[in-house]
Amino acid sequence: ILGILSLGLGIAGSFLPVLPTTPFLLLAATLFLKGNRKLYHWLMNHPRLGVYISNFMIHKAIPAKVKIIAISALWITLLCCAIFVAIIGFFAFYLSQLL
Repeated sequence: ILGILSLGLGIAGSFLPVLPTTPFLLLAATLFLKGNRKLYHWLMNHPRLGVYISNFMIHKAIPAKVKIIAISALWITLLCCAIFVAIIGFFAFYLSQLL
C-alpha cells in the first residue's frame, strides 16, 4: 500500500512543480523490491517512470534537463506570486486611500 501511495505521489510530482518526482519513485521502487517483485519489474521497465529510477541508480543524480525544468518552474511560480502580491498590495493601498 505504501509503495502504491509513493508511486501515486511520484506521478503527481511529474505534473506539480512543488512535489518531487524522483524521491517518491525511488521509495516506491524500494518498497516494491521488498514487497512485490512484479510491481518492481513493471516500474523499472516502464517507459517514462523507469527512466527516473534508472538514471538515479546509474548516475546518482537527476538529469540536467529535469533540473533545468524544475528550477525554471520554481522561478516562474515565484515570479507569478510576487506579481500577484504586488498587484493586490497596490489595489489594497489604492482602496485604503479612497476610504
